[in-house]
Amino acid sequence: MYKRFGIPYGLNEEVCVTRLSDNASIPFDPANTDYQNFKKNVLAGAELQDTDGNTMTASESQEYVATLP
Repeated sequence: MYKRFGIPYGLNEEVCVTRLSDNASIPFDPANTDYQNFKKNVLAGAELQDTDGNTMTASESQEYVATLP
């Protein structure tokens, strides 16, 4: 399960997600294997929460992942 982190102060876009199983921050870096696994897992149906902790639908999650680098 993952949670969107939100937009950090001073930036204009999200830069990471949180893996809830261990509270790890996963940066949006295509070379990062955790990031690759995040995208693969969400596209395969893993739960993704919005910044408020609400579970996003599978369709919303997939649309979100499609916007990422």
